[in-house]
Amino acid sequence: MKTHISLFLMFFALAVSGTAQTKHAKTTLYPSYKGLIMAGYQGWFRAPANGVMYPNENQIHIDMWPDVSEYEKTYPTGLKHADGSVARFFSTTDRSTVEVHFRWMKEYGVDGVFMQRFFGDSRPNNPQTALLKNAFELASKYERAIAVMYDLSGLGKANDDCSRLVEDWKYLVDSVGVTNQKGKQTYLFFNGKPVVTIWGLGFPDRPYNIRSIGIERFIDFLKNDPVYGGCSVMLGVPTFWRDLNSDCLNDPYLHDLIRSADLVMPWTVQRFSPLLHNDMDRYRDLVAADMKWCRENNVAYVPCVTPGFSWHNLSRNSDDPKPIASIPRLKGRFYWAQLTTAINSGAGMVYVAMFDEVNEGTAIFKVSDNPPVGSIAKFVDLEGMPSDHYLWLTGEASKILKNQKPLSLKLPQRE
Repeated sequence: MKTHISLFLMFFALAVSGTAQTKHAKTTLYPSYKGLIMAGYQGWFRAPANGVMYPNENQIHIDMWPDVSEYEKTYPTGLKHADGSVARFFSTTDRSTVEVHFRWMKEYGVDGVFMQRFFGDSRPNNPQTALLKNAFELASKYERAIAVMYDLSGLGKANDDCSRLVEDWKYLVDSVGVTNQKGKQTYLFFNGKPVVTIWGLGFPDRPYNIRSIGIERFIDFLKNDPVYGGCSVMLGVPTFWRDLNSDCLNDPYLHDLIRSADLVMPWTVQRFSPLLHNDMDRYRDLVAADMKWCRENNVAYVPCVTPGFSWHNLSRNSDDPKPIASIPRLKGRFYWAQLTTAINSGAGMVYVAMFDEVNEGTAIFKVSDNPPVGSIAKFVDLEGMPSDHYLWLTGEASKILKNQKPLSLKLPQRE
């Protein structure tokens, strides 16, 4: 009799466990990160209540200006173009704006995006939550891969830890349906599991101690919770994470965290430049050594690439103002060199920083070669290239990564 009861309880427990694990969809159009080029998506451009964005040059903190010709809704700014017309900007609080972005991804072959979820925004009533809802619905509509990236920026106040992110992930799964979308399932998986990224570990300028923010508990929750877990975890770390020097904390605990994860993505923005002789050789050597460490420690490796960098308008009133286009794009040659170097080194996955980041001049979406003019603010132009140049280059690189066309180190030209 006891044997029968024990068997019944065992089968009942298995049945309950199986039911609990249905929070995430079992299938997706993107069962693996391998073969994909994903970009980061900020989505933090919001129209104020009065509908006027960037009312004057003094409040400009962005270094590139978007091409707004295809947006359904745009908003006036206090800036003007050379012809005297009012410069206009979009708002990502508008669903129509996000739809334009996902349509572009589909049209140009950008595989998908990681949606940034900042620590300070990880609350249900935050405006970024509405953006997430729109983005996941539109990713399904346009069949683009999508995943959540938790950015620890904003963490550091007294008693802050990652317990908030545990509750936020539960909310995103239950109420937003991030891993079980309406319509086609496009959440990004790796090794058969939904990918969740945690960015911001190991950077010395952060106001938090990675040993005391409960990060191990959060990683364990994402990987092993019977209801909301079963995820693959990717960690965003500094460029020189492997040697624990330069831009990285000298703390071997970071390696323990990386070994507990499934993927690692080193942040290489501002670490390489086309202005330095043979800097792509240095990038190649870094990627090769990183991949060797990852193979030895059973962690997948995702190299980061970026089209350029500019931080002039944000820094112009600081003690250390930066020049405009401090890391120039060279009409796409710098971007293409990183993409092909990473792929040629054996990388099977790529992360692009970023899709829409005009603040730091790293955007690959459509930007204007005719930005506003003024006496204070300065903007990076496109050096005469079409506004969709970097979307097109990303799509071309994605074809190479998928073995749909041969790798060429030479910058491709449109026919």
